[in-house]
Amino acid sequence: MGTGHLVMGELADYLTGKTLPDTHDERLFQQISRFLVEQKGYLKSDIIPRRTLRLSVDGKSGIVRVHFTLRVYDVSLMVLMYGPGSVVTRERPTLAAARLIEETYIVPFCAITNGREASVMDSRTGKVFEKDLNGIFSRTDAMARLGGYIPEKLSPERRKKEERILFAMDVLTEQECVDFTCRM
Repeated sequence: MGTGHLVMGELADYLTGKTLPDTHDERLFQQISRFLVEQKGYLKSDIIPRRTLRLSVDGKSGIVRVHFTLRVYDVSLMVLMYGPGSVVTRERPTLAAARLIEETYIVPFCAITNGREASVMDSRTGKVFEKDLNGIFSRTDAMARLGGYIPEKLSPERRKKEERILFAMDVLTEQECVDFTCRM
């Protein structure tokens, strides 16, 4: 975040305390962090911000940033992505990120939000079961959902397909688009 955006100074990251460029997107990212801790009851230590996911497709490589991974009892339970604009158009890459971020299992839930709206999904089926930011479940609900949870792993073939989807929708877009102009 921050690249190609108006930088208005610096701010302290709510979760880590690190100094970051102050952009409009970063301010929304910080609001989401506070929402998860102050309204949904997550501990700051339950939230892993800004994880990187390295992808390689057809000899090309790229990096996708997974904005938040919510972990309870050392199990990644939800991937939460931030993106401005329409959340519907970002549902599919969010699903792919949740299916890829952990090597040994699919993170069971994922959500995409623009800071106002959200789509909360079952990462295994892709079904959207909430269309509201408040639909992101609390830490208490997350712990309850872990009861009876059986991890599921992607087959190598499916993993390659998910990498291709995420690469095409997130990596190529970032590499090919600058200042709202894309060269494809």
